[in-house]
Amino acid sequence: MNKKQKETLQELTRAEEEVMQILWNLEKGFVNEVLEHFPEPKPAYNTVSTIIRILEKKGFVSHLAFGKTHQYYPLVLKQEYTRQFMGNFMKGYFDNSYRKMVSFFSGDENITVKEMEEIRKIIDQQIEQKKSRR
Repeated sequence: MNKKQKETLQELTRAEEEVMQILWNLEKGFVNEVLEHFPEPKPAYNTVSTIIRILEKKGFVSHLAFGKTHQYYPLVLKQEYTRQFMGNFMKGYFDNSYRKMVSFFSGDENITVKEMEEIRKIIDQQIEQKKSRR
């Protein structure tokens, strides 16, 4: 992916993201291989093929041609997309404040004490790593 594509990375629709999740896991695949990894009820072959071509136009996917058959592979790393998506999420819902995000999720009734302790452990480790870099 070139610098211009990185700057203009578009947000994916739910269907596009489903296909990308499969391609990120497969690393490369033909439409029928992508289709095999969908849960039941599976979408139609033409639907998956159309979504992949849209992803190609958006710059997320490219292909290798084998005659009339194409094998697709991701051009955008999952981490790269996740970073941008989370950045937009943070900006849109939490005013770019990690404190607000953590406060929101830690107050959620569905989070368990164990999960909160695990998150605190991760944060404590990251704090120690950042301190050691100084």
